Amino acid sequence: MSNILRRGRLEAAQDEEILHYTSSMEADRWIFNADIVVDLAHTVMLREQGIIKEEDCSKILSGLLKIREEGMEKLDFSYEDIHISLESRLIDMVGEDVGGRMHSGRSRNDEVATCIRLTLREELLGLLEEIFALRKTLVSLAEKHSETLMPGFTHLQHAQPTTLAHHLCAHESALGRDFDRVQDAFSRVNLCPLGAAAFASTGFNLNRKRTQELLGFEGLLENSMDAVSSRDFLIECASVFSNLMINLSRMAEELVIWSSSEFNFIELDDMYASTSSIMPQKKNPDTAELMRGKTGVSVGALMSLLTICKGLPLSYNRDLQEATPNIWRSVETVRASVRVMEGMVKTMKVHPDVLAAESITGFTTATELADTFVRETGIPFRTAHQIVGMLAKEREKPTMEKIDSAAEVVLGESLSSKGLTENMVREALNPESNIKRRKIPGGPAPEEMKNYLLKRKTELELNAQEIATLKDIIDSAFENLLSVVEEYRKI
Repeated sequence: MSNILRRGRLEAAQDEEILHYTSSMEADRWIFNADIVVDLAHTVMLREQGIIKEEDCSKILSGLLKIREEGMEKLDFSYEDIHISLESRLIDMVGEDVGGRMHSGRSRNDEVATCIRLTLREELLGLLEEIFALRKTLVSLAEKHSETLMPGFTHLQHAQPTTLAHHLCAHESALGRDFDRVQDAFSRVNLCPLGAAAFASTGFNLNRKRTQELLGFEGLLENSMDAVSSRDFLIECASVFSNLMINLSRMAEELVIWSSSEFNFIELDDMYASTSSIMPQKKNPDTAELMRGKTGVSVGALMSLLTICKGLPLSYNRDLQEATPNIWRSVETVRASVRVMEGMVKTMKVHPDVLAAESITGFTTATELADTFVRETGIPFRTAHQIVGMLAKEREKPTMEKIDSAAEVVLGESLSSKGLTENMVREALNPESNIKRRKIPGGPAPEEMKNYLLKRKTELELNAQEIATLKDIIDSAFENLLSVVEEYRKI
């Protein structure tokens, strides 16, 4: 049997169905580059520790770079995973007496855990950049619409006047927390399990700190059993992705509603719409609808990971092979969704006149009218609430006469006798006056929104610096690794 892994202990080769059932080669496409990088770092460390000879190190490093250049398609897909397939290819190139030494002091258990973390780390960095771009687009659009009136909703019913800027910033604020969650998850992904071997470490004198530094990890997962068997970092990331997708789905839902004929608040760019195969007038918000549907991919991945990991004894179990395809599907979906949402928001056409007209539909100024009664006449808010509720039932614009009539029923006296004037009522019913009054922190008043947006822009600048710092650390480590590899190849 030619299989370098099975030839010693096992006699029978796996048939095609069993091989397909147990193979992770297709999912391992995600970690091909990471596997090469991990092999390079491990080989450099083996040489520096005197575990392999300089000339053997040189041949192994050259072989690995050649495999990287050839790409994954040159590997033998009859193996159960990329790690053994790659090692087999190396042995074919440089011989077993040389290539067979690369795996010294290492197991596939710590190798795959390291590869997953390396790859996921890159995906998280990309996701941080994409969330940043979406947030920046929302802030930029909000700056243009700080005085664009619109109705605010509760229960999808017209509630109070607000501004488009205030509404957009609500979504940006939620995405800011998603950004923070990705950063937090990154800190726990960015730990190195390499050197843990199967689970009990190894008798070889490995320098785990050296491979950690070569791979740009922030620290070590010190307990070797925990290092190979824990997938809580996948569950955490899947949870973060699900939360982010749910926030995107809520945005997508509003884009679908707002672009309907009944609302007509916005029009999506043609790029993000489709038409009907039978109804030629249709412009359907299909891209936003698909984003709602794709939320199920991330939620499903989280449920799968929880189920896979829930009852596993320490340490490594093959069940964990099924964990990684779920995280790759989830991260691919969420990153694409963030990019697509940014494009939809940036290119959509806003209809300010429609928004402004609808800002007072449904007696949205009722709350301010009740508040005015309290401020100007001294009656309790609950009493004012009752009076305005009676006025709302009539579905007509409140006049001073109708207000006094309702007050007589509730209080036994008019509100005009308690100091309420027509000017006060007129101002309370004006949506712009409503907005300007709401200038406490977080409110929609233009002056408050100006301060709020300034703070968000400052935060975004800080976030940009944080992303750049993380990328610089990883890029510098990779450049250093390649520099050492080139040096050691020349022996």
